[in-house]
Amino acid sequence: MAYQIYLVRHGRTWYNEYEKMQGWSDTPLTNEGVEVAQKAAEALKNVDFAAAMTSDMKRAVDTCRIITRRNKNHLAPQELAEFREQFYGYFEGRSIDESWFAIGKPHHARNFGDIVKKYGFDATMDFVKDADPLHDAENAEEYWNRIERGFKKIDQVAKDGDKILLVTHSITILGLAYRYKTDDIELNDIPANASLTLLERDNGVNKVTKYNQSLI
Repeated sequence: MAYQIYLVRHGRTWYNEYEKMQGWSDTPLTNEGVEVAQKAAEALKNVDFAAAMTSDMKRAVDTCRIITRRNKNHLAPQELAEFREQFYGYFEGRSIDESWFAIGKPHHARNFGDIVKKYGFDATMDFVKDADPLHDAENAEEYWNRIERGFKKIDQVAKDGDKILLVTHSITILGLAYRYKTDDIELNDIPANASLTLLERDNGVNKVTKYNQSLI
């Protein structure tokens, strides 16, 4: 069985605006965030989605509802906690720049991009847990086990040839792209708010064929 997942990042939030770490902490969409979600909804209105899925974070749920209300099939979104962003533990709600500097410092890396470039995506996730004084943050194994449980739930709903909408988060989408991208895709930045990334799932095998495509 093969089907497509349309991965859409949620609209811009207040923590995005204030440049704070936002994993399982949740802030509402800004007015700009609503506007870009509405533009994404317009771009996707004629896509024949068989199902609509979303992370259970409010910022993703609200974005998904904006899209599904505009889509011709008017689907009711299904919330999947498995597709939340990585949990940053102690660093939740703190400055992005200061947090990644603290996480990367023991590894002689200055920021998120520098850590990923030097050590890879999974090691970067592990470093977050290592740097968390309480070690509550998710490491790569915990994160990917959760994501795989989410895919199995989608498998139970999807049929061959379906198009599935999934509204989720920037680092979640970036991680999927790092793990499953085709050779021609360059990952120069995190996906923009309300951008589109395409993932093809064929008998449990994932392949990201498009990344960070503008819908605005």
